[in-house]
Amino acid sequence: MSVTRFRFPFVKMPPEATQLRQEVREFLAEERANGGYTPMADCWAGGMSAEFSRKLGQRGWLGMTWDKKYGGHGRSFLERYVVTEELLAAGAPVMAHWIADRQSGPQLIKHAQPEVRDAIIPRIVTGECFIAIGMSEPGTGSDLASVSTRAEKVDGGWKVNGTKLWSTGAHGPGCDYMVALLRTSPLDTSARHKGLSQFIIELKSTGVDVRGIADIGGQIHFNETNFEDVFVPDSHVLGEVGGGWNMVVGELALERSGPERFLSTFIVLQEAMRLLVNNPTEQTKEVLGQVVAKIKTLRRMSLGIAGLLQEGSSPEMEAALVKDMSTNFERELLEKLRRILPQNVLFSSAGLLPTLLREGVLRVPSSTLRGGTNEVLKGMIARQLGIR
Repeated sequence: MSVTRFRFPFVKMPPEATQLRQEVREFLAEERANGGYTPMADCWAGGMSAEFSRKLGQRGWLGMTWDKKYGGHGRSFLERYVVTEELLAAGAPVMAHWIADRQSGPQLIKHAQPEVRDAIIPRIVTGECFIAIGMSEPGTGSDLASVSTRAEKVDGGWKVNGTKLWSTGAHGPGCDYMVALLRTSPLDTSARHKGLSQFIIELKSTGVDVRGIADIGGQIHFNETNFEDVFVPDSHVLGEVGGGWNMVVGELALERSGPERFLSTFIVLQEAMRLLVNNPTEQTKEVLGQVVAKIKTLRRMSLGIAGLLQEGSSPEMEAALVKDMSTNFERELLEKLRRILPQNVLFSSAGLLPTLLREGVLRVPSSTLRGGTNEVLKGMIARQLGIR
């Protein structure tokens, strides 16, 4: 059996990316000082602020890698990476635009009809339009090939019926659309990946019902989205009918590979270190050394994927590996910090660090589910290594 090894090329940041990093840091420092935001853990899945997203759009930090002819900024994936990791490290409220900027926009640019693309992409770039994902469903878990929400052909378009689950951000202000994977022909058990198509669905359409799902911390960022005889025009089919599976595979590489997979709790570590670096114990030094070394390793791998994307590659397997390792690390990081932080911090009900720690403990467990469960990712990695 032939085995394809993982590729994580060494990436050196260009000078323009280094300069951009300083610009982003200055912007974030000013916003935080002026009360523009309060840092939070898991900010990309829980920090909803349409106003903050618009500010990023005004600075040219949304749609950064997209071609200028579509309304983007034509910058490199490494420049986008710098902006992304600085926003995450600061715990900034980036949830509103996250999915549209990370994966839906590129899908629309590649596969949408020109009139649909030209109507939506410039609004994403300015932070005026947000998009949710419609992949998972009740009972399907990470087995996307088993989705059953159907799109039936009718005059001038399609009629959609079914339910999508874990549609992050669909409830948010300005979330106008969902990019949904739907079954457009009967299930063939011998070729389950066939007969699936991608659509962009207007969430304000008649027959769409978005219901929030509270997480263990009481916050709503997941949703259940129900479709009952929802009409979707032919112009809102993405690419070819029946070609949805290959689109989803490429999209998941974008979804799984970014620094959000290991920086969701970085703001907790950062605030903890402000306290712990004063007269640290030997245990504190050991723990901090371990977690910082792990972060540097994961960052090196994630940057390698950004380099592959810059080359035009689609590193699905590398992204699966980074996602699996990173989401496990985020839980490990919080467990280690809880062992070395003072009792008065662990049991305090006030203050930034105790708040961030509570947010992380309550929200991070879901990170091993969203974007594909770690168990499924391990199976993909095993196949890549030729051991399954």
